[in-house]
Amino acid sequence: MMASEQIRPVQNNKGGVDGSGDGGDNGIKPLSGDVFGALINLSGRRRFTSQRLVLYAVLASQGHDGAAKTAREALALFRGAHTALVKGSDTVPGIFCEEVREAYFGKLDGDAQIVYFMNLAERTLNAIEDRLRDGPALLEELVRITTPLLSVLNQITTVYEEQSKRHAVLMKKQLRGIMTDIETIAKQAKMVSFNARIVAARAGQAGKEFSVVAGVLSNITTEIDDLVRAALSGAAA
Repeated sequence: MMASEQIRPVQNNKGGVDGSGDGGDNGIKPLSGDVFGALINLSGRRRFTSQRLVLYAVLASQGHDGAAKTAREALALFRGAHTALVKGSDTVPGIFCEEVREAYFGKLDGDAQIVYFMNLAERTLNAIEDRLRDGPALLEELVRITTPLLSVLNQITTVYEEQSKRHAVLMKKQLRGIMTDIETIAKQAKMVSFNARIVAARAGQAGKEFSVVAGVLSNITTEIDDLVRAALSGAAA
């Protein structure tokens, strides 16, 4: 089966994991590097746990002790990772941009295929544990869809990685813009300080305190200049 093929014929599911919506909105939200790291790790976790689930489902069908329990633990981890990636959690935002939405609910139809895999895995484990007649057929189907599912998961992980790189570039540009603005303000403040010293000098004794304030302002602007140069140097790295 080609990587672009569906695991099964499905209608495009806009309902997410439990049919209550895809959990996102239009536009790109600013995310930190830590959040992107968490997103990529969760996406990678689905790849690992899907393989672990199928392996232990096969072992469970052969009567290996504890295999069914291990398979269910893998399924729980897989389901938890997918729910967090689509619905969001305390640490990740769910669907946060159009590219991610497209991966789950567009042409790739990732969410529907992943949900189908989870439901099939649940049915397969139930059949194996209850020794039902349709157990072998369900297991055969679960094994069959593993490779195309892995292709889908790999493509979705790539989307997260690409968005991480894109946001890193945007953040650098934004930082440089902010630092440039601060640098402009510092230059203006330095000019004000210079003019204030001239006024203080002309005022004689009465302008001494004003001169001290102007000197402090000049020192502050010098420190700001140093910070801006350091920040711009880091952003260019």
